[in-house]
Amino acid sequence: METRYTTFEEFYPYYLQEHANSTCRRLHFAGSSIVLLLLAAAMVTGELALLWLLPVVGYGFAWVGHFFFEHNRPATFKYPLFSLMGDWVMFRDMLTGRVAW
Repeated sequence: METRYTTFEEFYPYYLQEHANSTCRRLHFAGSSIVLLLLAAAMVTGELALLWLLPVVGYGFAWVGHFFFEHNRPATFKYPLFSLMGDWVMFRDMLTGRVAW
């Protein structure tokens, strides 16, 4: 029987387990960094069309990491909100050294 996560606190250890491959984590970090840069560029320039790129870049980098390096299915398909939250918590944890690069 499959575990069903009801809180982010329960989910995050599973999320990290699904990101054991360092290349996958680095691709997530790169995608999240580019998302932040695009968001800043859209705000500074007023080019709101850049916002359409946010999910393409964010999910694109992550899914390449999962399909080609981690060899698993992204948690986004089962836990979309928790997965999005996990992306940003892992990003912070990589910045602070709590999660390895």
